[in-house]
Amino acid sequence: MALSHDELWPRAGDWPPFASLEGDVDLTLIGVPAWRTSLSPTGAHATPAAVRDALRRYSPALMAGPVDLGALRIADAGDVAEPDGPDGEGEVRALAADAHARSRLVVALGGDNSATYALAQGVGSAGLITLDAHFDLRDGVSNGSPVRRLIEDGLDPLRIVQIGIADFANSVAYARRAADYGITVIGLDDVRRRGAADVMDQALEVAGTGGGGIHLDIDVDVCDRSVAPGCPASVPGGLAAWELRALVRAAASDSRLESADIVEVDATADAPDHRTVRLAALCVLELLAGLGTRS
Repeated sequence: MALSHDELWPRAGDWPPFASLEGDVDLTLIGVPAWRTSLSPTGAHATPAAVRDALRRYSPALMAGPVDLGALRIADAGDVAEPDGPDGEGEVRALAADAHARSRLVVALGGDNSATYALAQGVGSAGLITLDAHFDLRDGVSNGSPVRRLIEDGLDPLRIVQIGIADFANSVAYARRAADYGITVIGLDDVRRRGAADVMDQALEVAGTGGGGIHLDIDVDVCDRSVAPGCPASVPGGLAAWELRALVRAAASDSRLESADIVEVDATADAPDHRTVRLAALCVLELLAGLGTRS
């Protein structure tokens, strides 16, 4: 069904190509449709296009103010055609580095969580915050291993914070591995007890210690399965949609956040109302909102 047109109600999305803009931009969107090493069957490679389409259902406007986020310079650098494997990861690094050189914030649409590895390296992240039900510390190369791979390649684990780690979704062995690395882990219960603002304040301070940029990994399977049925690994009892959105906006409000990815959404397995893809699109806009309201 075609969306209505109203000149007084501009829509998000349909942003100009990155290569067509001169000078610096505020936010650059890139697509990283990784999927080949996923531990669960997935159609995550279809998700970047689906999220771009869903963005048009929303406006780039905040009611507190009100604030027109559409006034920011936003660009779309397109997709890495084949982001899996060593060559594909090299292309992701190159595109992320190019976007980072001219952008205040780089936002990547996955794809599965393996995308985080090359993205964080491409923008030169010094700290990492994950919103994820899982540790992603598995051996090998998969969507379950990006955090371990980053650590083995030199990312300081003392500057990693993992928010939303869930019971019954991990193993004792990987919990011990996280502890041995010195990763700061904030479980689901702590998020609910403390609230998004307090948790994210701590995460930004830990990940930001020592300077350099921070990367935010938004694995949507941290959410309750009722709001994220299109995430293969989402479980009942995860974060509410509003909790995820509050955490994302709080992170993006800090100038130390220089990049983010939105991953683990399988657009081909979503509910008929496309609620998971729409939540992913709203995460893009929450990142934009945080960026647009930085002090």
